[in-house]
Amino acid sequence: MYAVIQTGGKQYRVQEGDILKVEKIGAEEGADVELDKVLLVADGDDVKVGSPYVAGGKVLATVKGQGRGKKVKIIKFKRRKQYLKRQGHRQSYTELKITGISVG
Repeated sequence: MYAVIQTGGKQYRVQEGDILKVEKIGAEEGADVELDKVLLVADGDDVKVGSPYVAGGKVLATVKGQGRGKKVKIIKFKRRKQYLKRQGHRQSYTELKITGISVG
């Protein structure tokens, strides 16, 4: 059984037991999170597609930790204009472990 969920403006295909990194969610480590923006649930040949979301569909997850990704370096440069600007960015993330998928 798998589901396609939406969180943080992105879509993820998840199965029970998966560990994934999503955009930061305001929950403490060890807390249970319910993701209710379920776009698709498939169990073998039985596929339920939402419009836009599956009615009563939810994915349960546990927060394994919070963190920050690798640094991304941004450089803006214009030749012959004496212009160089450097900037860095580290995106925050939440690591989730999927514990259950259900359709109401």
